[in-house]
Parts: sequence; structure tokens; C-alpha cells
Amino acid sequence: MSRKPIGVLRLLNRAEFLMNDPAQKSSDSSQRILVIDDEAIICLSCERILASDGHKVDFRNDAREGLETAIKGNYDIILLDLMMPDLGGLELLDLLRQAGVTSEVIIITGHAAVQTAVEAMKRGASDYVNKPFTPDELRIRVEKVIEHSSLIREKARLRRELQSKIDFEGLVGESKSMERVFALIRQVAPTDGTVLITGESGTGKEMVARAIHRLSPRGEKPFVTCDCGALAPTLLESELFGHVEGSFTGAIASKEGLFEVADTGTLFLDEVSNISLEIQAKLLRVLESRKVKRVGDTAERDVRIRLIAATNQDLGELVQKRDFRADLYYRLNVVPIQVPPLRDREGDIPLLCMTFLERFRKATRTKARQFTPQAMNGLQDYSWPGNVRELRNIVERIAILCPSETVDVGDLPEEIRRVSLDGVVRALPVTWEEFKRLKRRVEKTAVEDIERRFLQQALERTGGNVTKAAENIGMQRTNLHALIQKYGISVRQM
Repeated sequence: MSRKPIGVLRLLNRAEFLMNDPAQKSSDSSQRILVIDDEAIICLSCERILASDGHKVDFRNDAREGLETAIKGNYDIILLDLMMPDLGGLELLDLLRQAGVTSEVIIITGHAAVQTAVEAMKRGASDYVNKPFTPDELRIRVEKVIEHSSLIREKARLRRELQSKIDFEGLVGESKSMERVFALIRQVAPTDGTVLITGESGTGKEMVARAIHRLSPRGEKPFVTCDCGALAPTLLESELFGHVEGSFTGAIASKEGLFEVADTGTLFLDEVSNISLEIQAKLLRVLESRKVKRVGDTAERDVRIRLIAATNQDLGELVQKRDFRADLYYRLNVVPIQVPPLRDREGDIPLLCMTFLERFRKATRTKARQFTPQAMNGLQDYSWPGNVRELRNIVERIAILCPSETVDVGDLPEEIRRVSLDGVVRALPVTWEEFKRLKRRVEKTAVEDIERRFLQQALERTGGNVTKAAENIGMQRTNLHALIQKYGISVRQM
């Protein structure tokens, strides 16, 4: 590297302080952009184009002034010309990185210097744009960098959250409703108290039960499950309490029941509301006496189990209808835990999506690694009637079928895409400024969805031939290619 220009060392020494100075941060929601180019017309064009999109744009025609401004200003994006007379763009890029400037950098270059622009990207630049460029070309590059930067920050945040939230046998959540569940798990786990877990199907009741067991003193002992709704009453009795040889037709040998198998550990009775009244009486007797008698036997055996039950039904209502014994209900409902449906777990969907996607990617070596903001919005807007189980299955499907590393709206199932646009309007605005912001967001979402489908259709008509598709729709090939990259559209399989 050539010798640093005068004043650079002084700026480098100040960089760490300036980059962490809250006063240097922008409170605007728009991007702060700095243009460093010795051509005034380029700077003015960039300012006019990007300022019209709501961004705050500054420019410098001198490379040294640009370096100092970049270090002081803490910009989101820097547009940097490669060919400047006083200080080359590559050297300036290196100085920016040495100074700790974390701004995204887009290189401005001529067609003759594309190879140098590629070298700049190897050194940390995010993208490049050839001049002369159209307003749309510049906007596409800037929007792409903004989206990529947002995805990286969100992914890093989610990874940090995942490390701190996967504490309870894979349970993930940061919502207030799940924090209450976590608090109850912590309180009840060290005890032997009977727990009744309620919640809709697919909310993760068994995972809560496993978490309680794992965090309890019985954590190294057996955790035995029984789906009470999957067996006929006669089979369920034998399954729970065991039987002796010859006690009924087909009983060719004696068998331990699940109460005995779970001895010293935890027995989890799922869908306990499906147990018949006759077996309810026998279950209550076992819980009261801590002794179990096999079907057809006269001897009783001691059992030292902790019982956790779960149901998606309202047991109190079943008691009133006389479909469930009141005494057994009170015996089970010592510590109630209500697992919230996914629609009431605000903020948890991104965490769950990234958890499942990472899990499936490692297990099956699929390409998908992240979601675009639009795709994540679509997933958050969906009602998820099947709760976490449905979400896990949908993410697995996406991981298998998505052809690229980034999951976009087009990769979501049709039932989710149908509500993604409607979900933009989550709450009506209360001020005119809020309405205008919402209007712009709705328009942007609608236009992007139509644009993406328009491009896909154009490419499908030409079998994925980008050049022919551009000719057919009257667009420059470079512009079409940039949009294909923006939306992550795969042309290999068309």
C-alpha cells in the first residue's frame, strides 16, 4: 500500500471514539449516504436521485475530505469512485476499513475498470455500479445493499437470541407470554408437583413437559409418554397399568405398564381428556395411593413417578358436562401451565423460523439460509392455525424447495402469500403522517409483488433466457439482471 496522505494517521486515532459517539448517530429512519467522487455532476446526480427516495445524502469531491467525513459521519452507505486523481478508491477503501468504518460501500466505476471494482469487493465493498448509470440502476444497487445489510443485522440478532433463548429442551421465545411459561417451568421443575399443561394442538405442550423433566432432579431418569387419545379404553388400561399373562385374550405374557416403566422418572399423559370415566377412576386411585395393580393381578406395586398431563380441551367445562371426574381434575390441576398459541406470541416467529431453517439446513444440507424482510413479513402476518407444529413443517418445506440461499415471498406456500399483502395493514394509523408512511409501505409491497411475478412470468416464457426476456418486455438486460438478483429469482430451472 502507498504512503498514507497527510492527516490520515490523526483521523485513524480518532476513529474509535467517533464511531461510538451517540451524537454521531442518525435518528432518521432513512439511510445516511455519503458520495465521494471528484466529478461534481456524479455527486449531484446521486444526491438528486437518492434524496427523492427519502435518504439523507452528503457528497465530497475531494478524497481526503471524503475520508474525514466518512470517519466522522457514521454513514450507512458510502458511494465511492474508484478513479480519483489524488487518492485511489482502493486505497481509500482500505483506509476506511482500517479506521473501523463499518458503512456499506458501493463502488462507482467505469466499464473499463470493472475488474478493479471486483477487486474492491474482495476487499470489503458490497457492490458496484457502472457509470454512466440510470436512476433506476442506482436505486436498485442501493436498495440491494440496504436489504442485504438489514438481513445480516437481523440474522446476527436472531443468532444471539437463539443462543440465549434455547434453554428449555429446544423451546424458543422472547415474547411476554412465553417468558411467563419459562418462569413457571423454572418454578415447578425442582418440585414433584403434578402439572397440567393446556393449549391448542401444535403449541408445544410435550416440549414444555420435557423441559420440566430435564430441569428437575429426575432429569436423568426415564421420561415416558402416553398418547391417551390413540388407544381404545381396554388397550389404554393395559398400557398404563400393565397386565399379567392370561388376563385377557392375547395376553400371552406379563407386561409392565407405563407407570412401572417410568418409575423414579416422569410419566407424561398427553390428551388426558380422552380417558374414559372408568380408567379415570383407576388413574385417580394410583395417584392417591402411589401403587399400581396390573390388569388381572392381585398384587400392588409401588411407583415413584411424577405425573405431567396435557390437553387441548377445557377440563373445567368437561367436568361440568360430567365427561371428566372433578376429583381427578383437581388432582391433575395442581400447577396449571397455559401454552399460548403462536398468534399470541408477538416477536417469536422470526426466532422460530431461523431456528428451524438452521436445523433443517444442517440436517439436509439445503441451500436456504435466510429470509428476505418481505418473506418474514408474510410469515408473521399468517394466522398459523396449526401453531408451532405447522410453522416447523412449513419451514421444512421451504428449506427443501427453495433454490437459493435467500427465501423470498415467492418461495412461501400459496396460503401464506395470499395474506402477505393484507397483513401489511396491521393497524389503522392515527395521524396523517402515519397514514402517508403506511401508504408508501403498502404501495411498495404491492408493486414489488407485482414486479416479481411479472419478471418470473417473462422469464418463464423464454425458458429462463435473460437476454430474450429483456428484449420481449423492452428492458435493458443489465436492469433485468439486477432485478433478478434483487428478488432472488432462480432462472436455472425454468
